[in-house]
Amino acid sequence: MDKTIKIAIVHDWLTGMRGGEKCLEVLCELFPSADLFTLLHKKNSVSKTIENMKIKTSFLQNIPGITKSYRNFLPLFPIAIEKFDLRGYDLILSSSHAVAKGVRINSKALHISYCYTPARYAWQFFDDYFSKENFIKKFFISLVIKNLKKWDLKSNEKVTEFIAISHYIKNRIKKYYNRNSTVIYPPVDTDFPLASAKDSQQIKINDKPYYLMVSALVPYKRVDLAIKAFNENKKQLVIIGSGNEFNKLKSMARDNIKFLGWLGDETLREYYTNARALIFPGEEDFGIVPLEAQAYGKPVIAYASGGALETIIPFEELDDARKKENITNYIPKDIHGPTGVFFYSQTVPQLNKAIETFEANIKQFKPENARENALKFNRSRFKTEIKNFIEEKWLEHSTGTSAKIGGLQNTVKK
Repeated sequence: MDKTIKIAIVHDWLTGMRGGEKCLEVLCELFPSADLFTLLHKKNSVSKTIENMKIKTSFLQNIPGITKSYRNFLPLFPIAIEKFDLRGYDLILSSSHAVAKGVRINSKALHISYCYTPARYAWQFFDDYFSKENFIKKFFISLVIKNLKKWDLKSNEKVTEFIAISHYIKNRIKKYYNRNSTVIYPPVDTDFPLASAKDSQQIKINDKPYYLMVSALVPYKRVDLAIKAFNENKKQLVIIGSGNEFNKLKSMARDNIKFLGWLGDETLREYYTNARALIFPGEEDFGIVPLEAQAYGKPVIAYASGGALETIIPFEELDDARKKENITNYIPKDIHGPTGVFFYSQTVPQLNKAIETFEANIKQFKPENARENALKFNRSRFKTEIKNFIEEKWLEHSTGTSAKIGGLQNTVKK
């Protein structure tokens, strides 16, 4: 008789349907009978697949207004996640960019952590998050971060296998955690036909072609850089997204830059379809938006760093610094033609130079090449790869009896 495998899925928090939640959704599809643990849950903020899971929240859920101010409770995150006692589970799947991997588990359990990044604010981007705080507040935050780092390193002992979302994050996991990991790229929605602007609602801004940004309006996305560049070049720019920098960024922008907030999928599709190219000036751990743009056949003008170096086929060869980092090993080689243009420093002149390079060579950017590149990151690929990885690691972890292996295979929904 097959032994029932008790499975827990752990996710940092459920407050919206972003890239991490799209990965989580696949795990929930694969293991619909698993228990889902999370620090807090804003009801109806994620997909039905996730909402239908048996969701268990931490004590943070009881704090009034927590879903709007949860980042203020950062010092409590490690305590809250460790309050979950998962010692009765055989398989733990953590979906983590903060503290989810730190749950208490049985020493005999298999814990696979899908890691979006070691906590950004702790290890590499402290100033990006807290540079604008006053001296006293910044001092106390630095003490919290120091303790968080110690806890974060200690919590790694609970992880059996790390999966990284990109080679960029694989390198960061090795640097900060001294752990090896396997790269499985996140899923990108490509389940729609490639439409031309002729078949779509015609959208122009001030009767001119426009460039597009789809982004949260937060500092590290560098929306400010795009605004400064387009203030100078006077080309049309549409910014779709929201965030705590909305008012500041809008006050910087001239009339050629339009802010539309977040849009529904159908309207967003129209703006992707009619855009000239996507502007992507920030450094991302992976970056799903550039691949979404390519899925619509659109080229990407991007800062040459982070995950973009693994998902965009550049018009020109990478500069010497990127070659030394062996980044070229990760860039797809089997697509005929470029899918974007890189710039190498986050400055207005460099971004505008990349835009000029794109416009001077615009005929070389074929929609079918961008689309073909994006398809390699599709959702079904992710689902197959992560399912196979989990089953393989369970086989290695277990005693190898047919009962245990059969138990897991019967638990996984095909």
